[in-house]
Amino acid sequence: MKKLLLITFFLFAVNSFAQQANAKDAFLVKWENSKDYLIAISEAMPEDNYSFKPTERQMSFKEQLIHIKGNMDWLSTSYFSEEEFKKEVSDIPATKKETIALVSNAFDFVSEIIKNTSEAELNETVSFFSGPKSKLQILNLLQDHVTHHRGQLIVYLNLNEIEPPQYVGW
Repeated sequence: MKKLLLITFFLFAVNSFAQQANAKDAFLVKWENSKDYLIAISEAMPEDNYSFKPTERQMSFKEQLIHIKGNMDWLSTSYFSEEEFKKEVSDIPATKKETIALVSNAFDFVSEIIKNTSEAELNETVSFFSGPKSKLQILNLLQDHVTHHRGQLIVYLNLNEIEPPQYVGW
């Protein structure tokens, strides 16, 4: 029985490692979890509270989500595609459902672009406003930016006495 348990554990570990054997694959797994967690947070906030902001100088809950989406669009288009990023001034979505759909689609857009990016390409250096960065660093920035603003959204939920969803990690 111990031998069977050890073999099962070993096969599970090998399978998990194989799924994340490189930086791109590890990012894509984490990115999907990040999407699921942000969507769960977005769903937890009642639509009536999408305009909530803790102070006047902060973005509303909905504005935070649209900001996250905009950053995803900018970084993925600018650094992982041949297209020129054009920041569009668009209307803020009217509903919670529309907002969540925009964010979900932005996550999916990033996933598709990264799936089509070679592992070798992640080592390429690109010009960035804060100095040269590798494309791998841009991937880390994508995730870090989502995490930063998602943390703020958790505070918004707590300030409205709404229990945040269970954390979805690796």
